[in-house]
Amino acid sequence: MIDLIKQYWQPFLWGSPNHISGLAMTLWLTVASCVMGFALALPLSVGRAAGPLWVRWPIWLFTFVFRGTPLYIQLLIIYSAIYGLDFVRNTPGLGAFFKDALNCTILAFTVNTCAYTTELLTGAVKATPRGEVEAARSLGLAGISLYLRIILPSALRRALPAYSNEVILMLHATSLAFTATVPDILKVARDAYADFYLPFPAFGIAAILYACLSLTFISLFRKAEQKWLRHLPTT
Repeated sequence: MIDLIKQYWQPFLWGSPNHISGLAMTLWLTVASCVMGFALALPLSVGRAAGPLWVRWPIWLFTFVFRGTPLYIQLLIIYSAIYGLDFVRNTPGLGAFFKDALNCTILAFTVNTCAYTTELLTGAVKATPRGEVEAARSLGLAGISLYLRIILPSALRRALPAYSNEVILMLHATSLAFTATVPDILKVARDAYADFYLPFPAFGIAAILYACLSLTFISLFRKAEQKWLRHLPTT
């Protein structure tokens, strides 16, 4: 067990000058996919909530497809199937992008969390109190200004507790990155188990690391809720 920790977990916890640690890779996958997915979900949620039919329908179809299919299958399609297309391989930019396992993994995670976040924010936008909207319109706000100054800030505050769950689920979903041979926490655990055949130390340490990361994210979101949701009544 000591040899397992020294050989696998010590370098992959703290990293080295030659490679990123498994812990850092898991954090990078979580943060990068959530940030990009959230940035894409903001305009999509507005279009889904208030856009014309020709805007709402494609967004609904996008969210339906990526929420209705397993993330594992989405990762396999993006990592394996897309690169198998001739026009992708023969296009220099696309070929180089989809040949890289890390790029494919982040893309799969990003579009998946974007779909869930879009639906989450759409519900929050639709739940904006009518009084807030009418008060803003009485002050001359309309269109983009109305959404940027009133509706979106209000919706983001209300969606914060639910979005914290999405981030935790995304953290746990990064364990699928081993499918694309990305050296995250679970990939390290599987390699350690393959060499030492000690399942409890290998996967147990991985479980503890995921639990610690989850607790860290939960604490950060709890502080954010206490700051930005202070004005809301508690039940």
